[in-house]
Amino acid sequence: MDLQGMIDLQLMMFLEIGLGWFLRRKNLITEEGKKMLTDLVIDLILPCNIIQSFLIKLDKDILVKGFQILVISVALQMFCTAISATCYNKVEKGKRTVLQYATVCSNAGFLGNPVAEGLFGPIGLLYASVYLIPQRIVMWSAGVSYFTESPSKKEVLKKVLTHPCIIAVEAGLALMALQVTLPSFLTRTLGSISASTTPVTMLLIGAIMAGADLKTMVTKITVIFSVIRLALIPLAVFAGCLVFRADATVAGVAVILAAMPAGSTTAILAARYHKDEEFASKCVVLTTVLSMAAIPVWSAVALTCL
Repeated sequence: MDLQGMIDLQLMMFLEIGLGWFLRRKNLITEEGKKMLTDLVIDLILPCNIIQSFLIKLDKDILVKGFQILVISVALQMFCTAISATCYNKVEKGKRTVLQYATVCSNAGFLGNPVAEGLFGPIGLLYASVYLIPQRIVMWSAGVSYFTESPSKKEVLKKVLTHPCIIAVEAGLALMALQVTLPSFLTRTLGSISASTTPVTMLLIGAIMAGADLKTMVTKITVIFSVIRLALIPLAVFAGCLVFRADATVAGVAVILAAMPAGSTTAILAARYHKDEEFASKCVVLTTVLSMAAIPVWSAVALTCL
């Protein structure tokens, strides 16, 4: 995709987010409807989108580049964990918990897949799916431990193995490795559901943003966190890809996914474990708003500098 195509994609997504915000404000998307949309995206739409991304002809080049982006993602999770352990020590415990989780767990699953696919096509979505494996593991292990006592290994394993998106990755990898050709009606069903990923996801993000109090969202802490989440982390990935001369498409996908806002599960877990839910919501919404500027910038960097 060229720069103009990237700009058109971002404008389309911004408009869809605006529609989601409008529908929520008018209560056409209710609070219960927002929860149902969340479940629909996680349990059906994203898994179909992921499986479809693996339905390509397997070759050595894909294996090598898939391994590259997996290594980058693992290194990034280690980097984010180090930031979480060192950068928020002076913040009060309730807010520190939120910041630590939001640093290691971005919204790449919701927002990253459609952006990667829009910029780089099916191969971009494939790399994005592989990239997200370490993050999904961390979010249900170290991530949950920020809000609670460290979960048992059995609980962690169960959460990881039964997460719909992880199951979809496992199924997709099996289909790609065995080079299975699915019946036409199955591929068409997967394609049809997968095509709704971007609009439904953007409407959901807009609905989430509609509940935020914009007047009290911008504080010193939330601004510092936004800089870390949207600038420092993708900059570190960009520099690493240049130093180690990663493949241009792999590097582009990695940089863009690293620039995603705080994961929406931040607010969900904060509410469940009685932490600072309001602060968590502000971090999610502020970084999501700012990402509408950050993502086009990093997309342009990925398309022109890698």
